[in-house]
Amino acid sequence: MTMTYTAVQPIQILLVEDSPADIRLTQEVMREARIANDLHIVADGEQAMGFLHREEGYADSPRPDLVLLDLNLPRKDGREVLRELKSDPDLQTIPVIILTTSNSEGDIAASYEAHANAYITKPVDLIELLGVVRSIEDFWLTIVSLPPNNGHPGAS
Repeated sequence: MTMTYTAVQPIQILLVEDSPADIRLTQEVMREARIANDLHIVADGEQAMGFLHREEGYADSPRPDLVLLDLNLPRKDGREVLRELKSDPDLQTIPVIILTTSNSEGDIAASYEAHANAYITKPVDLIELLGVVRSIEDFWLTIVSLPPNNGHPGAS
């Protein structure tokens, strides 16, 4: 009996982060991930919205399957990005994980009210942050079924 394998499209992840150390760590973890993924990185909220709307130099960007969003960003903060993303009918089904240093009850409540799918406070220690990013990979890329990427290149 011959088994036929079909190529699996990598999970498209948009990381919206302005900390070079956190970017490097996330890249390292995602490179070692058990699930094939393409990590796209933007450093501020305006770039994130350009990526999501496929404008401002991001015309060929894929629709992300998952967004990892920092709240404290230059130019347009993550709170605004979350509100805009979740109020857009074309984007609102994309899961958004808030990954931030803020442990403010107000930020946590406001993020869930704006329909964030999860809120994770970044630990200060790099080893702990590595564990958090691996947990995200385990849960969101292994256990959870993500919504289909309707109408975008790389859609399954």
